[in-house]
Formats: sequence, structure tokens, C-alpha cells
Amino acid sequence: MADGAATHCPYCALQCAMTLSVPAAAEVPLEVTGREFPTNRGGLCRKGWTSTWLLEHPGRVTEPLLKGADGVHRPVDWDTALNLVATAVRTTRAAYGPDAVGVFGGGGLTNEKAYQLGKFARLGLGTSRIDYNGRFCMSSAAAAGIRAFGLDRGLPFPVADLDGAATVLLLGSNVAETMPPFVQHLRGARDAGGLIVVDPRRSATAALTADGAGLHLQPLPGSDLALLLGLAHVVIHEGLADQAYIAGRTAGYPAVARSVAGFWPERVQSLTGVPAGLVRDTARRLADGARCGGSYILTGRGVEQHVDGTDTATAAINLALLLGLPGSARSGYGTLTGQGNGQGGREHGQKADQLPGYRKITDPAARAHVAGVWGVPEALIPGPGVPAVELLDSLGQPDGVRCLFVHGANVAVSAPDANTVTASLRRLDFLVVCDFFVSETAAEADLILPVTQWAEEEGTLTNLEGRVLRRRRAVTPPPGVRSELWIMARLAELLDAPSTFSEDPETVFEELRRASAGGPADYSGIDYARLDRGEEAYWPYPVGTAGTPRLFLEAFAHPDGRAVFTPVTPRRRMPSAGSVGSAGSGDAGAPMTLVTGRWLEHYQSGAQTRRVPALVDARPEARLQLHPSAAAAQGIDDGALVLVANGRGEVLCRADVSPDIRPETVFLPFHFPGVESANRLTEAATDPVSGMPEFKTSQVWVRPVAAGAPAVALQSEGAS
Repeated sequence: MADGAATHCPYCALQCAMTLSVPAAAEVPLEVTGREFPTNRGGLCRKGWTSTWLLEHPGRVTEPLLKGADGVHRPVDWDTALNLVATAVRTTRAAYGPDAVGVFGGGGLTNEKAYQLGKFARLGLGTSRIDYNGRFCMSSAAAAGIRAFGLDRGLPFPVADLDGAATVLLLGSNVAETMPPFVQHLRGARDAGGLIVVDPRRSATAALTADGAGLHLQPLPGSDLALLLGLAHVVIHEGLADQAYIAGRTAGYPAVARSVAGFWPERVQSLTGVPAGLVRDTARRLADGARCGGSYILTGRGVEQHVDGTDTATAAINLALLLGLPGSARSGYGTLTGQGNGQGGREHGQKADQLPGYRKITDPAARAHVAGVWGVPEALIPGPGVPAVELLDSLGQPDGVRCLFVHGANVAVSAPDANTVTASLRRLDFLVVCDFFVSETAAEADLILPVTQWAEEEGTLTNLEGRVLRRRRAVTPPPGVRSELWIMARLAELLDAPSTFSEDPETVFEELRRASAGGPADYSGIDYARLDRGEEAYWPYPVGTAGTPRLFLEAFAHPDGRAVFTPVTPRRRMPSAGSVGSAGSGDAGAPMTLVTGRWLEHYQSGAQTRRVPALVDARPEARLQLHPSAAAAQGIDDGALVLVANGRGEVLCRADVSPDIRPETVFLPFHFPGVESANRLTEAATDPVSGMPEFKTSQVWVRPVAAGAPAVALQSEGAS
């Protein structure tokens, strides 16, 4: 290993820069140093500092594991493993057709692996049935961005642009815990008293608004759309809208103006619980900031993971357009990508309806271009598949997927209605999982294939700003471990797949460049040499340009160059704030609204962070946050065991009694499996536009559990 391998953290999409070097102490494989970089400026969170501990974890899978008739996984050699996979694919296709083979990808895969996985699914397996876990994270924001701007890039500006903002409205994102180094970019808004956080919990991020640093709006879960419509109403009816911008750069304003007419602040207060005065104050601060210093509106999963998530994100964009923020030199709208390669992972072919370069798979010109790069007839590329929830629901069904590949995902914990998903996995004829640990999903697999971790591989990722970054190999992987690129290349040979499949990341990236050329996410002007020189590379980056750090400064991506207003209105029946007041006092037997989310110490399904001693010591188990009034009414003490249940499942965990949450709301982190798994309770209903599941407003009942037997259950069925 060259001393001081410059790379990036394997966790969130902030992609903090770090240097990996030979450790001073033998008990850790590599020494981590934060590296100066615009997103993190040398800082790392707890997950980043401890990220190398997993490289030599004793639970690492280092050889293929085949499940026997007794349910026990035992080692097999690679030739045996790959031939078993090829045989399962051939048998499944012969009996049920190519769409009986499915692929579920991940937002943590490198661009190279995500690209080749999409190609492998469509040419190597011949299936349209591919989607990925980014459907659970970014799909609503992506759909809203394409609808409004003609293009989806999480932040259409460098994150450092936020430093000078006078006002930042942050909806549904707890960045102080999910990506702590991001908080430094909010310092300017805090100093100006302009940080506005929308969250039903007084999260660590909401707490940053204290002492005159801003405002905390605490709406009922699921009422963000009504709140945003109320803000738009104030902007229009108080003459705060940027009429010159609206006339010159947008289309569709009159319909939106009509659609928000019924959402005056007092009505919005009755729907959301946010005082009318705060609604007016927020709108005025955003308008003042846009005129003096800059305003930004940023959304996260809290407003997007709903059956109306696309419409809610659209309402946030409409508000930004009214104020003239998108495409401005000092203001803007953006959405905070979560997974490490959540941006790049959705651009190059993992999504059910897309081809590389963010091209639509139904577009004849796009199909012809990609077929030309792949060297195959266009007819060989299947049509669109189905989104993740529908894909998982089809597992083992007569006309569904019978043989499934899983790469970089742990759906047994992360998918909604997790009990049903696990049952669906067990219906499959053959399940193959590529992972570096026996995750809860891998435990269900017929075959586990051991793959490289982040510090053992080369490649690229695209962070939340749309900036392409280099991942550099720092250590040699254990003997027996293979890259997913190698696995796909070998399987393609065994399956007589058309085209070529390389195990070399740079070769794959060169093909990705050509496949993306001319598409919305054009990487054709980026190469490894440019990235290795440390040059900035924001897509779109066509050959002969310098890339695009800031989108939409001159025009939006629609043919006429204008952004599009789309009128939206709540489609589901919303309770009034008053109607849930009694439940908010914790009436015995009353349902509560479950909100799920992340903790600082853990990441996604926890399959990695639950194996890091320092992180587990800090957060060893799931805790249900609930308000003191609700706890008192139910006879629940802080730290007591509680049962959280609905018609989909039950969760057993300990109570965290706190005034930092609305009285009718409870919060549960989704990092834990088994009896502590929050997604046993969430529902698989989806947004009709994006396919995003409803993670944030499940109805649950909470009751205390007597000590004794439940504790045994908690130990026996808890986190692995």
C-alpha cells in the first residue's frame, strides 16, 4: 500500500475525504485521518473514524457459502458457486422466462458496479426485473426534480455555497446526526438567525435553532405538504414572490397560485399544528433572505418517504420557484442524498426504468445509443421493469421473480413490511447475495458470495453535490474475496452473454463514459487521470467542457429552458391537529404515529455499524422515543420494555421518554433487526409516481411489557 491513500468515507453521500495509512497500533487495520475537502473540511463523524474496523472483522465472509438442506451455510469453491448460479439462472429462465430472474442493487455500489450490474441484468440475465434500495431513499425527490427542472441532481450547487446563506429551510432531515460535518455549512444561516428546521421531533438538527439561531416548526407527521402550501400562500398573498423571475424563467404559475388559495395560515395551523404566526414568519424570512444574502430550501427523507412524497417535494420546489431560488447565483433548492453513492447509483442503470446517463429505457434514441456502446441489437435490451416494492412483492409468486440476486442491500431489515419481505425471500427457488458479512438478508440466501469492501477496491462515486470522486484501494482483500465486477464478468461468460464484461474498474468506467455521453447525467468528459489530479468533476461533464458545478444558471433542462410549476394538493384525508390532541395526551389504547429514522452511530440497516464495537457500545439497542404525556397515560417508565404493534408486526424495545417529540408521535430507528426491526411496522403502500414506500406515518399501538420473559425474547431474537 502506498502511504497515505487518499479516498472517501464508505458511508453517507457527503463522502467526507479521508486518508488511510499504516496504523501505529496493531489492533486496527488502517489509520484514518480526516482530509481537507470542501464537504467535510477535515472533519469526520464517529462512523468515519471507525470505518476501517470492519476490514478485519472476525465475522467477515471470505469464501462462498452454500446453504445445505439443514439450513447451515458451508464453504464451497468459486467454480462450484458460479456454476450453481449459472445453472439456477438457466433453469429459471427455461421454466418461467427471463423476467423470473431479478436483481436488487444498492446505493452504496460504485458507479462502475452500478453500471455493470444494470448491463449484466439486461444482457447477462436478459431480465427487466432490476431495481435498487435507492427507491426507498431518493425516488420521490428525483421524480419531483425531473418534473420541475427536467433533471435530477440532489444538490444542483456545491455544498459550500450554503456557507453564505442568510436563510436555510431544512425539511425532514436530521443532518446533525446523519451527516454531522454538514452542519458547518449552516453556520452562516445560524449566525443570521435564519436556520429553519421542520421536524415533528426536536432532533439534534432542530436544536441548532435555539438561542435565536432560527425557528423550529414541529408539524404533525405527514402534514408537510399542507405546511408547504401554506408557506406558498403567504408568499403569494403578501406580495413576496419574485414576479420577474416567475415571468422570465418559469411556466405554470397561475395554476399553482389558484391551488394554494385555500391554505391560509390559520387553516394550515389546524392541519399541521404549526402556529399561523410561525407559518407567516417562515415565509417572510425566506423572502428576506432571497433578497439579502441568499435563501436555500433543502428537503430530506422526512418529507419524501410518503405515498404523496413526490407531491410534497414538488410543493417545496414550487415554493423555491416562487421566491426565485433555483438557478440563482446565491440561492437554491436541493435535496440531501443519503446513501454513499445514492446519486451515482441512480444514474447508470440500476433503476427499473433507466439506462446509463439517466436515460429513459423507453426512449428509442436512448436505447439505440446504449445498444451501440454495448455492441448489441437494440431489441436485446429489455423494456422497463417494476419498482422495488413491487419487485419484492413478486418474489416466489407464480408470475414473479423466482431467482434473485442481491447486491449491496439488506432488504430483510430495510424494506417496508419487513416480515412480508422475509417471507417472500423464503419463497424463492434460489437467492444469491453478494456481501461481506452474513447480513439478515444473506442469512436467507441459498448462496452467499464474498465481495470486496470499500478500502479494498478502486472506483468512483458521486456525492450529494453531483461531484464524481475517486475511491482508491488501500489494502489487499482477503484471499477468496472477489469484486462484484469479477463475479459479473465470470457469470457473463458462463451464461454466454453478449457484449463484454470487464473486471477492471477503469475499463468499466471508460465504457460508462461512452454510454452516458449525451445523456442528462453525462460523464463523458471525466476520466481517472482527471480525478487523480484532484480536478473538480461535477456532472453533466461532456467532453470539451469543465463540468457543471452549478446547474440552471442560464436555463433549466426542459426544452424551453423554463422550470415548471405543478399544482399539488393533499390527496389523503388529513386529521386536524385538534382531532389528534387526545391521542397526543396518550389516551390508553389510542394509536400513535410512528416515524422512523437514523441515529448518529448507525447507518442504514446497521449490518456494518452494528459490528463496530465503539458504535455498538454507544447505541446497543433500539429505543422508542415517546412524549412524557403519552408515557404517563400508558404507564410506561423511561427505559422500560414496550411492545409496539400493528397489523403488520410487533417490535419489542425500550422506551426513551423525552419531551423532544410531539405527544401523538413516536420515533424508532431502523438500524436494528429481529424483534427490534422498525420496518416490521411500516407499510408497503407507495407513491404512485415514484414508487417510494410510506415509511413515516404508520399507525401503531404502544403498551408496557412486564419484565422477565420479554427480555429473554429480546436477547434471543435481537441484533446479530
